[in-house]
Amino acid sequence: MLRVKLLELGARAPVVAHPGEDLGYDLFALEAITLAPRATGKVRTGIAVEARDPRTGAPLGLLVRDRSSMAARGVATTGGVIDAGYRGEILVLMTNLGDAALELKAGEKIAQMVPVPVLTGLVEKVKTLEVSARAEKGFGSSGE
Repeated sequence: MLRVKLLELGARAPVVAHPGEDLGYDLFALEAITLAPRATGKVRTGIAVEARDPRTGAPLGLLVRDRSSMAARGVATTGGVIDAGYRGEILVLMTNLGDAALELKAGEKIAQMVPVPVLTGLVEKVKTLEVSARAEKGFGSSGE
């Protein structure tokens, strides 16, 4: 379940075109913004949210991710982690990867929010870790 508070006149609640099938909720730009070439801007949504697992009521975090239509225009969404306890306005960091300025219109779908369970717990400092097959093998260890 996604609870939404509209903070500004003109703000639109997120939508999901196919509930139970689509992974994320579409977010809308509150106001028009022009992204300069190779620059990052904060795009306001005018909303605050609270996400909960519809089965258990457990709090959910949200990952803000690219929409394929924005990525096709050369716009990337960055920095998109919304903690379960955050109740402020959702701002979307968007980077124009192109060489020309790009205008986003008020009311345009700009990104999507994907709900995720909160699995963080306490941190325990230890002297050893369990043995694993991979061990310390890092980059490229599974082949090319």
